[in-house]
Amino acid sequence: MIHRWSIARRLFVANLLFVLALTAVVGTAAFLDARDRTYDEAGRRMAAVAISIADNPLVLQAAASRDPSATLQPYALRVMNDADADFITIMAPDRTRWTHPRNEEIGQPYIGSISAALEGHVFTEITAGTLGPSVRTIAPVKDANGSVKALVAAGVTVRNVDVAVAGRIPALLAIAGALLLGGWLTSWLLGRYLRRVTRGWGPEQLAQLFAYYESVLHSVREGVILIDPKGRVVMYNDQAAELLGLAPHSGGDQSDTPFLADLPLAPSLKSLFESGRTAHDEIHLTDSGVLVVNQGPAVGPDSPPVRQRPAVFGTVATIRDRTEIESLGSELETMRTLSGALRAQTHEHANRLHTMVSLLELGRTGEALDFATKDLELSQQLTDDMLNSVQEPVISALIMGKAAEAHERGVELVIEASGPTGAAGLAVQDLVTILGNLLDNAIDAAAEAPAPRRVELRVDSHDGGLEVTVQDSGKGIEPDAIDDVFRYGFSTKAAGPFGRGLGLALVKQAVQRLAGTMTITNSDSTGGARFHIVLPASDPPSLPEEHA
Repeated sequence: MIHRWSIARRLFVANLLFVLALTAVVGTAAFLDARDRTYDEAGRRMAAVAISIADNPLVLQAAASRDPSATLQPYALRVMNDADADFITIMAPDRTRWTHPRNEEIGQPYIGSISAALEGHVFTEITAGTLGPSVRTIAPVKDANGSVKALVAAGVTVRNVDVAVAGRIPALLAIAGALLLGGWLTSWLLGRYLRRVTRGWGPEQLAQLFAYYESVLHSVREGVILIDPKGRVVMYNDQAAELLGLAPHSGGDQSDTPFLADLPLAPSLKSLFESGRTAHDEIHLTDSGVLVVNQGPAVGPDSPPVRQRPAVFGTVATIRDRTEIESLGSELETMRTLSGALRAQTHEHANRLHTMVSLLELGRTGEALDFATKDLELSQQLTDDMLNSVQEPVISALIMGKAAEAHERGVELVIEASGPTGAAGLAVQDLVTILGNLLDNAIDAAAEAPAPRRVELRVDSHDGGLEVTVQDSGKGIEPDAIDDVFRYGFSTKAAGPFGRGLGLALVKQAVQRLAGTMTITNSDSTGGARFHIVLPASDPPSLPEEHA
C-alpha cells in the first residue's frame, strides 16, 4: 500500500514520473520544433530555386516563343536534379504547365494557388498536387514593364521532408534518453541518501515516532538537552528548563534555537556542554541546586565500523537533581555528628562516673563531691551558653556536637556569641549546611596542625542579620587558591570514598541562596584560614488573615 512506502521510495517514484513527463514534453517539443525547422528550411530552399529560375532571362525569352516546353523542359529537369528538388513547374499565367517531371502532365493545368504570384508576390505553401503533398514556392516571371509573363513553382514532397525530419529523430532520442537516465540516476542517489538517513521509514511513521519522542522527552523526570556540533541547543525538555533556569522550549520552530553562549548557565555546565566530552555522573552546582550530569555523543544509527570515525550529530546530556539528596546527606551528617557527640559524652561521663564511684569507695566523699560539682559546672556552663546565646535548638545541638567531636580529636573549640542568635527568618537547613561544613573543615585543618590546636567560632546576631566567623589554627590557604576553594572538586585533603571538594561548594550555594556574602582570609591570630559570612535578616512569613 502506498502509505507504507518510505520517503525515499515515494520521492524516487515521484521524481521518476516527473522526469518521464518532462522527457515526453521536451521530446515532443523538440520533435515539433525540428519538423517545423525542416519545413521552413525546405521552403526557403525552394524559394531560392524558384526565384533564381524566374530571374533567368531564358525563361522570359522562352515564354514568348511558340513552344516554351521545348526550351524550358530540359532546363527545368537539369535544375531539378542539381537543386535536389522533386519538381520544377514553369507555367503560363493561365496555369498551363510548360514543364513537369512527368511528360504526360505538360499542357495540363497547374494544381495550387497562383493568385498572389499573379499579383507579383513570391509565396510558399504546403498543398497536394500530382506528386502528393509538397512544400512549394511560386515566383512570378516579369518583363521589363513588370507584367507577369509566366510562373515558376519549385517544391519537394512532404514525404521527402519527413525523411529529413526522421534523420533528426535519433539525436532527439539520444537527448531524451540522456535526460531520462540522468533523472533516474539522480532520483536513485537521492532516494538512497534519504533511505539511509530515515532508516526506510515513511512520513507517517516519522511523525508518529517524533510524537513518541516528544512525549517521552517532556514526561521523564530527568532533564534532557540536545546540542548540535555548532553549539546550538536543538531541544530541551521541561525538566531541563526547570533545573537550568531556562524558558520553556516548545520544540516546534527550530529557526530560533539558541546557542549555548546565549543561555544563563553555570560556568561549569556551559564548559561541559561546549566541550562535547563524555561525562558520567558528574556533579555540578548551580545557584539553586546540585545537579548530576551524564553526557555522550549522538551517533547515527548506521555508524561505520569501530575502526572508522562514526558520524556524530551532536551531544545528548541528561540532568538529575541531587539537591534533596545532598540536603538529606547534610542532615544525616548532622545526625552522625550528634550521635558521635553523644557517644563521646557517654564515654566521658562513664569515665567521670567511675572516678566518682572510686572516690566514694575510697571514703573520699568530699573530693568526690568537689569533682562532681566542678564537672557539672563545666557541662552546665557550656549548655547554658549555648541555650542563652543560640536560641535555635537545632543550631545549638549542632554546635555542642561539634564541640564534643573537637574535644575528642584534641581540638579546642572556642565559641563566642553576641545577641540572641536565632534563625532570624533564615532556613535552618541552610544554617546547618553552612556551620556544619565550616566547622568540619576547620576541625580537620586544626587536627592536622601542631599544638595548640584551636578552632574559634563567633556568631553575632543583630537587627541587620547574622554574622558567622570561623577560623582555625591550621596551615591556612594559599593566596592563589582562595578563588578556587568554592569550586566543586577543590580540596586540600586526600579524597575519601565519596570524594572531596563538595562542602565549601555547598556552603557557597547556601550563602547565595540566603543572599549573603562570604570572604576568606588567613587569620593573623591563629595563622589558619578565616571564613567570614554575613547573612541578611529575612522577613518572617506573614500569617494569613482570619476571615469572619
